[in-house]
Amino acid sequence: MSTVRHKGLYILPNLFTTGSLLAAFLGMLWAVDSRFGIAAVAILVSTLLDGLDGKVARMTKAGSEFGIQMDSLADLVAFGVSPALLIYLWQTQSFGRVGIACSFLFLACGALRLARFNVHTLRGTQQNRKSFVGLPTPAAACMLATLVLFSATLPVAVTETFLGPFSLIFISLLALLMVSNVNYASFKDLEFVKLHPFSSTVGVVLVCVLVLAEPQLVPFLLFLAYLLSGPISLYLHRSGRGALLLRGLSRRKPS
Repeated sequence: MSTVRHKGLYILPNLFTTGSLLAAFLGMLWAVDSRFGIAAVAILVSTLLDGLDGKVARMTKAGSEFGIQMDSLADLVAFGVSPALLIYLWQTQSFGRVGIACSFLFLACGALRLARFNVHTLRGTQQNRKSFVGLPTPAAACMLATLVLFSATLPVAVTETFLGPFSLIFISLLALLMVSNVNYASFKDLEFVKLHPFSSTVGVVLVCVLVLAEPQLVPFLLFLAYLLSGPISLYLHRSGRGALLLRGLSRRKPS
């Protein structure tokens, strides 16, 4: 009986991973059919299921080498192939070879980002549980998905004139951030939530209310804030370190 139960727990996280893969596949079909809005929602659903499979695996202690490999392959499809195809069919295909190159750059950098993460995980060289090195692929994919949803609120004149060139630059920026050494919060070690459960609950409720009030605007702003948090924290860290260095040099000057 315990063996059967163990096998059931083993399968459970992989079911969430398969669901994420299914949502990504449906999203690609909808993108090909020019249903870009629902294709973007499918990427967000994939992200939700991808987050749940890891939590379920940890809660049930059903993690496995097979699950890690399955999750990585599903992530490549859900957060690499699917958003790259979506952004190409939605905007960048009108730029010909340049649009193909930029869309492929997003896919290639996503694959490199996932490969680097897997190597660090297998070797146990992940230096800080609280942060990721490089923009996570789910965040990059969600950034594009929420951009698609947010663009529906913009005036037609703006989307027809600026959205295409902006998309080329934006996906190139996302691609470079994925393979960069910029640190991003992982939200895996939530010390603030443990220390302030009530305030955290109020914050989550407030965010949910804002998302329900403006479902096309608020998610885009949230992911944009996360996107900018990495470069901003890097700048503040380097400027602070530079200020300390100058202060130390000034103290060493002879009187």
